[in-house]
Amino acid sequence: MLGPRQEAQAALFYEFSLEDHVPQDHLLRSIDRFVDLGSIRTYLADFYSHTGRPSIDPELLIRMLLVGYCFGIRSERRLCEEIHLNLAYRWFCRLDLSDPIPNHSTFSKNRHGRFRESELLRHLFETTVARCIAEGLVSGQRMAIDASLIEADANRQFSAPKEEWDTKRIDVDAAPRAVREYLDTLDEEAFGAASEVQPKFTSLSDPASQWTAARKGPAFFAYSDNYLIDTDHGVIVDVEGTRSIRQAEVGSTKTMLDRVKHRFDLDPEWLIADTAYGSGPMLGWLVDRNIAPHIPVIDKAGRTDGTWSRADFEWDAQNNQYICPEGEPLKQFRRNYSDPNRGPTGKGVARYRALKGTCQACPSKNNCCPKADARKITREEHEDARDIARAIRKTPQYKVSSKLRKKVEMLFAQLKRILGLGRLRLRGPCGANDEFLLAATAQNLRKLAKIFPAPRQAGKA
Repeated sequence: MLGPRQEAQAALFYEFSLEDHVPQDHLLRSIDRFVDLGSIRTYLADFYSHTGRPSIDPELLIRMLLVGYCFGIRSERRLCEEIHLNLAYRWFCRLDLSDPIPNHSTFSKNRHGRFRESELLRHLFETTVARCIAEGLVSGQRMAIDASLIEADANRQFSAPKEEWDTKRIDVDAAPRAVREYLDTLDEEAFGAASEVQPKFTSLSDPASQWTAARKGPAFFAYSDNYLIDTDHGVIVDVEGTRSIRQAEVGSTKTMLDRVKHRFDLDPEWLIADTAYGSGPMLGWLVDRNIAPHIPVIDKAGRTDGTWSRADFEWDAQNNQYICPEGEPLKQFRRNYSDPNRGPTGKGVARYRALKGTCQACPSKNNCCPKADARKITREEHEDARDIARAIRKTPQYKVSSKLRKKVEMLFAQLKRILGLGRLRLRGPCGANDEFLLAATAQNLRKLAKIFPAPRQAGKA
């Protein structure tokens, strides 16, 4: 039998509880247990005026932003609409049915003002990391690092070639906020000072972004999102935004390792990374800090003509010499030379030579130096650290670290596919770092919620 038509009937009184209408297994219930915002008002107290109208609760704004980044809601206009309609979002933000939703422009006002001045988002991220440590998810023994390209909010049509780009002609007072931020970062190793090489094009709307074709496809403007993770459970222990060039990405490694040492007293025994981080100075810096570099070495000493490469020669550290496969020594100095060209080149490289007479009479000369009178080998300043990294690569532990390195790549996949951060919405170095910090905070909270879900209450679905 066809039932009666369903029609809404007005009522004078309603008895409604948000708590009863949010499912017990909802993700936000588990996340809410690990969101500690009790210190925010004290942290921001000095950045608010003691007079004027009462402000919107900063805890409410942070909770709204966490909802947006946890569920991939990229637009703040849409975020306000979703929180207005979704009961679970209202419950998480501590909003009743009759409470108004803040206007979307409030986020920009606070982000460009007190949030950045106080580094609130960095404080929020580090609070989440501290909670992960307290829950036993971080041991600090093995860490991995990597970077991922995130497309900037910049268009190729609104850019200038390097021949036309001149920072001295920029009117600072009339320039947009992203351009002023770019000028403020010209001396920072993560941006302006990372490399003296000028990119082929510079965006006029976001000049700090890097014109890159690293994906082997059409070039675009991008920033690099650098993650330092603990490999036990894939918790992000630090995050840094840089230009999308290798020098800036590698340089951010030192910044993040120093920061986690200072903030959380974490000093890893292993650092796992790909070949981009295998330069001599980087490996030397790690070895000096007693961190085992589980990193492939950048080595261009190999030869393609079939002759012996440097790897075929044995290094004798005690006597500061190489031993060739025929047992003959290659020395840096055989007597005191007044010619400075005989010594180090000034670029951290030393030359080792065999005797001409020895090489001329050697039966293996065609396999060693068929076109030279004597064999010469160069040794870089950080070659000892490179040898340590090569030795680690031959151990069973390196196979384990190669698998663990995939955890950071999985986090970047989640960042782009689940959280929707394939393209930035904010411009400038500060905007990029704000988005990276909020996204990393959301990923750590989701990790906590997955490992420690909220317990079900008896009698409730």
